[in-house]
Amino acid sequence: MCHRMTRRGFLKHSILGGIALGTGVGINELAYGQQTNIRFSTWHTPVGREVKTVWEPMLEELKKRSGGKITSTLYAGGALGKGTEHFDIVAKGLSDMGYFTATWTPGRFPLSDVLSLAAWVDGKDLATDIGNAMYDRILSREFKDVKMIELNGCIQSFLWTKKPVRSLSDTRGMKIRTPGGHQTHYIKALGAEPIFMPLPDVYLAMETGTIDGLVTCPPLVLGSKLHEVVKHGVVVTFGCVTEGVVMNLNRWEKLPEDQKKIIEAAGHNPFRTTGGLTRDVYKTMMKEITDKGVTLFNLPSDEAERWYESFREVTRKWVADLEGKGFPAKEAVKMYNQECEKRGVKVVAFPGEWA
Repeated sequence: MCHRMTRRGFLKHSILGGIALGTGVGINELAYGQQTNIRFSTWHTPVGREVKTVWEPMLEELKKRSGGKITSTLYAGGALGKGTEHFDIVAKGLSDMGYFTATWTPGRFPLSDVLSLAAWVDGKDLATDIGNAMYDRILSREFKDVKMIELNGCIQSFLWTKKPVRSLSDTRGMKIRTPGGHQTHYIKALGAEPIFMPLPDVYLAMETGTIDGLVTCPPLVLGSKLHEVVKHGVVVTFGCVTEGVVMNLNRWEKLPEDQKKIIEAAGHNPFRTTGGLTRDVYKTMMKEITDKGVTLFNLPSDEAERWYESFREVTRKWVADLEGKGFPAKEAVKMYNQECEKRGVKVVAFPGEWA
């Protein structure tokens, strides 16, 4: 049966059509005015510094810059799945955009582990500048199934323990939680046993003595209240993990061009956009940790060099293994060192003979 249009309906469609034609608004322009709700997922705890100072403000910034056209729904913690699942949560469309950790899925993004090499990176804004540069130069090949918004290597991690650690002899035989990636091999190089476990399980494991310590970055010590169960921190950089914000490719392609530009502008370095977890905030976090009763210890330079030389040996072996599988790992390490040096960052795991 044909649709029967009433006089009122005819007048309504005529008026709308006249407005559209009279103002030069066509189909493409109307699409620019569409409402978009972005489902954003992250494994960070809902009350953590990452959510409160980065993700919530970033999503609010998208709304502000789009004049209210881009709204959002935030799924934090384990709302949609475990931390290790967050890349697939986005890639498969369970959420539209999200924060993932590549290092938590060993072997899946092999070359991208270069961002987790031990280096002195004291702000996520800085880490994102380096990560984005590396993505453009060589790492994009590993993320073809998603739209990369930003890629970073996180903030430098330290060794946090119950008992004081002053030298390599103190680490031998210890059970240390690792976030994965190069940190696992660094822990082995210290004569300790790496234990991989999800971050939410670490507090109880430390409390019960299942593990003796962990390697992680300062914001996660505070966000997970680990300062209550660790009493000592060794200020030797272990680097961190490879992370970033990605968007479901199908969802991205359906967005109007003006909204794509807004998301890229605000999300390309969300830490600088929001002021969360920047180099200035890093100093505040370190003070918070000591104010909560954790003692920080800086290794003497000769002892620190012993640790770093063992880290460089990890780099040499990692490169040899990946080169044997056809990956340009040495080239990636050299690029990473270049991008870090440009920004005044020392990569302690970079073999000097490759300079």
